[in-house]
Amino acid sequence: MTIKGSQTPAAAPARIRLGMVGGGEGAFIGAVHRIAARLDDHYELVAGALSATPEKAQRSGAALGLAPERIYDDFGAMAKAEAARPDGIEAVAIVTPNHMHAPVAEAFLKAGIHVICDKPVTTTSKEAKKLQALAKKHRRIFAVTHNYTGYPMVRHARQLVQEGRLGEIRVVQVEYPQDWLTEKLEDTGQKQAAWRSDPKRSGAGGAIGDIGTHAHNLAAYVTGLKLAELCAELSRFVKGRALDDNANVMLRYANGARGLLWASQVAPGNENNLKLRVYGSKGGLEWRQEHPNQLYWSPFGEPTQIVARGTGAANAAAARVSRIPAGHPEGYLEAFATLYAEIAQAIRAARRGGPKADRAAHFPTLDDGRAGVEFIEAVVASSRKGGRWVKLPA
Repeated sequence: MTIKGSQTPAAAPARIRLGMVGGGEGAFIGAVHRIAARLDDHYELVAGALSATPEKAQRSGAALGLAPERIYDDFGAMAKAEAARPDGIEAVAIVTPNHMHAPVAEAFLKAGIHVICDKPVTTTSKEAKKLQALAKKHRRIFAVTHNYTGYPMVRHARQLVQEGRLGEIRVVQVEYPQDWLTEKLEDTGQKQAAWRSDPKRSGAGGAIGDIGTHAHNLAAYVTGLKLAELCAELSRFVKGRALDDNANVMLRYANGARGLLWASQVAPGNENNLKLRVYGSKGGLEWRQEHPNQLYWSPFGEPTQIVARGTGAANAAAARVSRIPAGHPEGYLEAFATLYAEIAQAIRAARRGGPKADRAAHFPTLDDGRAGVEFIEAVVASSRKGGRWVKLPA
């Protein structure tokens, strides 16, 4: 039986051989990537350098059932060894702290291996530009896992904008509040808090880099608007914290639209409360990540409609990435898996004689990753200048 909208074709080509750097014991996002990669049965994890600590790397690889000779203590050694194997990995998932994204990606691009990288893609735009040149030179796919673009109702919202249903976009409001860093959790030894609040590993942005980039990307993805300039204030409310834990940003778009972005990790009562509101001359929409299967659609002068994933009201963009019938919730892992499934089509198309990718398939690329890093840099610069307006690169 084939479920409507399933990402798995009836006669799927050979699974993509996947490697992973980072994501060992105690890591959160590595497990998410592994689940997402396997959900639609497109990938097989066959190699990894799962930790910077050799003992932990070996334990983590063994726990995942990797062959002993394909558990590496060093990502450089892994890139060289896998490139030399006839059955070497075709793609690598990079799930390390931010400061390691660029050197790991560089090693695997030079080895001729496709890259799937967590965000922000690098800690500086200079590094992002260097990776763009490498990916182009070696003709490798470089995907960035802005996973919220994989939700069916986000795809629905994007199609509404593309069809002109909202008219001219005038106002964009996006917010991403959390509460998990309301206290100085990084001082307790909690791994996720420790590296995210460390400028040496996280980069120049705290909350704005960790979750603000997701908010920025979601707004850009749905609206298609180019951000022209911004005015920002970064705050560190928790005493002694090295990076921002709250960000307020005003946005000016190239088409004349105006926007607001709020990212906070010190907002009690918010777990992962990403929201997007877009208003145009003909209508408005609202989507909330904690209730991802519904989208509020408000044509001007008409009652607000609640459009649900999996129903006949959902458009083609939503339907093609829905796996199960209406009434069965799809969420974070499925959205992540949608990106992995779309990336799989591109990787298979890059194989010699491989099947063509669906024209509708798409995923965030290094262009999106670079835009995210440039956004962080502009926010930090604006805040340091006392909230002056800063232009984004053309």
